[in-house]
Amino acid sequence: MTAPDRSRTRRRTRPRPTMDDVAAVAGVSRGTVSRVLNGGHNVSGPALEAVRRAIRKTGYVLNQHARSLVTQRSDSVAFILSEPQDRLFEDPNFNILLRGCTQELAEHDITLLLTIAGTQEDRKRVGRYVTGGHVDGALVISTHAGSPLLDELDERGLPFVAVGRPLGRDSDVSYVAADDRGGARQMVSYLRSRGHRTIGTITGPLDTSGGVDRLAGYHDVLGETDPRLVVTGDYTHDSGEAAMERLLRQAPELDAVFVSSDLMATGAIAALRRAGKRVPEDVAVGGFDDSKVATTSVPRLTTIRQPWARISAEMVRLLLGHLAGDSHAAVILPTELVVRESA
Repeated sequence: MTAPDRSRTRRRTRPRPTMDDVAAVAGVSRGTVSRVLNGGHNVSGPALEAVRRAIRKTGYVLNQHARSLVTQRSDSVAFILSEPQDRLFEDPNFNILLRGCTQELAEHDITLLLTIAGTQEDRKRVGRYVTGGHVDGALVISTHAGSPLLDELDERGLPFVAVGRPLGRDSDVSYVAADDRGGARQMVSYLRSRGHRTIGTITGPLDTSGGVDRLAGYHDVLGETDPRLVVTGDYTHDSGEAAMERLLRQAPELDAVFVSSDLMATGAIAALRRAGKRVPEDVAVGGFDDSKVATTSVPRLTTIRQPWARISAEMVRLLLGHLAGDSHAAVILPTELVVRESA
């Protein structure tokens, strides 16, 4: 073996620095090093700085598993998507939330773990995992009324925050939501101000707060409309397309449609184009979200902007508050009308 090879072997086999090494370099006890690694409580300023310098000098890396045994914290949080797996890749909103929450938690040196709970079996498996001590809390995305997931997390004592108002649990569960009802009122009022009089709507699922509240906002402006003007989708492109086809059959005279998500709105535009309808000349289309598809759609979507960055930040803030012992809280954030070419 050549000299360089022996040198590389020595580097590979050098033992990892230990807490005892850090203590020796810092000139303090091993207990002081442990206290620094677990929050720095009851450690003097000079000792704290000496330990930090020693960690940098030795290259010591904290054994997270060992730390968890001491602190009873995993420093990780579950991102629970309560939808089928393919929705993660189809719906841009989920990726925006995932990225935003990951970045916010990284500021606190907390890892975000993605879990999918789209079926009953998935929910059971995910429920067992997240309440088994593997994570400190959870961010729950896309909750449906009647889902047992929130009840199970609550019963097991796991801190969690939901995105969107959890139907039936909004008084005792922490959540962050955009003002769905107010945003819907903004859009429908705008369509009326443009002279449209027969305005239909494609709702989201009516077992979600987004579906219920955006439909309520539509009725706030228009009152009780002809039932033919209301069709329900499931936030996917295909459901928006099918719902628009149904609206055209039921109410061919409609001149505008408020669609409860941008992704469904792109499906609605595809159906209108296939039926020979021009957007917005024959039928104006308004969406909800201001996701990436709003700017890539042809024509570009007039829509309601959800404040995704603030939603992510508030979810993380509330969850960290729970971990510190704070009580339940709700945050509802304002929306914004964004006017483009579709309406």
